Amino acid sequence: MKTVYVIPEHCIGCKHCEIACSVEHSESKNLFAAIFEEPFPTPRIHVMPSVGILTYPGKCRQCYPTPCINVCPSGAISRDKETETILLNEEKCIACGMCAIACPLDAITFHPSWKVSLDREVAIKCDNCQERISVGLNPVCVDACKTMALNYGDINEIIKEERKTVAQKVAAVETEIRPEIPGLIKLWRDLGFSMMQVGVEK
Repeated sequence: MKTVYVIPEHCIGCKHCEIACSVEHSESKNLFAAIFEEPFPTPRIHVMPSVGILTYPGKCRQCYPTPCINVCPSGAISRDKETETILLNEEKCIACGMCAIACPLDAITFHPSWKVSLDREVAIKCDNCQERISVGLNPVCVDACKTMALNYGDINEIIKEERKTVAQKVAAVETEIRPEIPGLIKLWRDLGFSMMQVGVEK
């Protein structure tokens, strides 16, 4: 099974993934043109604060079984058999909100969409960039992420690689060798911690 695998400790909250997602799902698929579109393009991935200065890129996890499909009264939500991606037909959406209530990850929001003929809000969710993955490309958020917080591929293969990383970190701790954090991420974190200390009495 292919999925977008998140490594939270690599996320620096830059929101490149959000911008890329908004552009990819815009009518023009062009950054400069998308800025002037009506309705304004919205992302399907949401970078949110977690603990301290840490952030987390939350998105639809393409669950199975799928609560949103089970509760949708209009049949607007379905699963693509080939890619196993949960897709939402915005024209069929009646904006009842049942999918958002059922979603365990709060991954569904409601916004106007250029794909809908009437001027109304409809459910919006990640579709794993269905058009891209169908031709062998990564979801756009994965390609946009410069810190490798988002990775796309077979879930078991990604986990296998992550096991190696964890093993190396454990070995480093046990041998009192400090595991290295990528330079740019360390710089960003140090800057964040410094800003948190502004105005704090010592």
